[in-house]
Order: sequence, then C-alpha cells, then structure tokens
Amino acid sequence: MSTTQSERLRELLEPLVSSQGLDLEEIAVDSVGRKRVLRVVVDSDTGADLDQIADVSRALSAKLDETDAMGEGEYTLEVGTPGAERLLTEHRHYVRATGRLARFQLTEGGELVARILGVDDEGVELEVPGVKGRKATARRLAFPEIARARVQVEFNRKDEKSYKKEEEA
Repeated sequence: MSTTQSERLRELLEPLVSSQGLDLEEIAVDSVGRKRVLRVVVDSDTGADLDQIADVSRALSAKLDETDAMGEGEYTLEVGTPGAERLLTEHRHYVRATGRLARFQLTEGGELVARILGVDDEGVELEVPGVKGRKATARRLAFPEIARARVQVEFNRKDEKSYKKEEEA
C-alpha cells in the first residue's frame, strides 16, 4: 500500500474513529488472493468492547462506501483491537499497559522483562521480577533507552487488586 493511500485512509477514517471515543492505532491493506482486506485497529484507555467495534465498523463502512478511497475493486473491512501481545509504540500504549508485564529490547543491547508500574513524559517505572527467590527490584527506563517493547501474555497474572495489596505490605 502506498504511503499516500495510507495517509488518505487515515485522514478519512481517524475523525470517525475518534467520534466513537476510540484511537485509530493502525491501518493496513493486504491482498489475499484476488481480494483486498482493509484492517483497522482501534483502542482506547478503557479498551474497546464488541458494541463499540461494531459501531465504528458500520461508520467506517458507510464512509468508505461513499468515497473512492479503496478504489473500485472489492475489499473486506476488518475492525479489531490490538492483540494480547501488543507492540508499545506510543506514550498512550505504555500508559494503557501499566500493571502489565512487558519485554523491552534496549537500545544499548540486551533485553529486559519487567512489569510497568508507572509512566511519565520521560520514561517508565518498572518492577523487575526477582530470580531464584530474590526480591523484585525497581528500575527506570527513559524512552530513548527502549528500542522496542511488547506486552507479554501472563497466564498466571495476578489481578491488580492482589498486586497492589502485595505492594502495600
């Protein structure tokens, strides 16, 4: 997809997504055989439920039908939310991931897995889990120190309430 088409689609669709109380996170057009698929990823600070996704999908579909932004050929519109292991690329992504475990690729090399405890304009406050029975340690990373960060799926994740109780103890 050309940058021009991507920019045109973003300019066209972002106001509609915003009017639904959501952020437009990503737009991608992929070819699947002879068909094209327009994937739109939306999110918000509180997440997006199925009703919100259905509403924004209808609004986007109507807007795309009245314009030639996708051209004449057939396409399928897919609207969804970021996956469980979302990539953290914007400040708001880090804020939304507070309390979650993330894997950080550091600009100086190396990797760190830690829980995001807080976020400000300069970086993130982390809790690095202890190894072999050791206590967890606090660490701060400035955004320039982070080459890449991705939320990790936790199958045995503590809920926030029990996590905060442990912190206070």
